[in-house]
Amino acid sequence: MTRTIGYIVGSISSTSINRRLARVLQNLAPEGTELVEIEIKDLPFYSPDFDSDFPQVALDFKKAIADVDGVIIVTPEYSRSIPGVLKNALDWSTRPYGEMSFYGKPVAVIGTSGSGIATAAAQQHLRAILGHFSAVTMGQPEGFIQDRPGLFTEDGQVTDDSTAGFLSGYLEAFNGLISRVQHSAELVNA
Repeated sequence: MTRTIGYIVGSISSTSINRRLARVLQNLAPEGTELVEIEIKDLPFYSPDFDSDFPQVALDFKKAIADVDGVIIVTPEYSRSIPGVLKNALDWSTRPYGEMSFYGKPVAVIGTSGSGIATAAAQQHLRAILGHFSAVTMGQPEGFIQDRPGLFTEDGQVTDDSTAGFLSGYLEAFNGLISRVQHSAELVNA
């Protein structure tokens, strides 16, 4: 049985280093695990005006979250927080009122930047938002990846063995969280 993990890249830049990190994660996915992108670039700016007539792109976004076993959010850090485009997508995920897409969903957070602390501030803000959503957010290991020239190739390879080992362990830990959440749900529904 294949496990499907969705990933959201919090940047819509075609040259995003976080998009390259997402490709690396796809390539490092353990056997039996498939990573698929949940796109956010086509979502319009959220407004409550849409609540009575939800656009198809937002319905598709919410369905994509519902259809996966867990979600990895790969976030850059803009101005010590998450990018506006990611916040917009998260706002769509909570609407219409009472239909929170991340409720009970296993979620992992990771990001890369050239800074020594990588995306730590953005991830802290993102974890606060996910807590409000009642997502089941992976606490450890935390994924603060300092990018440096040549660390990730355009085709999704990682050139440093210790980074590759960390990212493989990160994916294994997230798979473990998903398994625990699924097992708990089975017990509750038995």
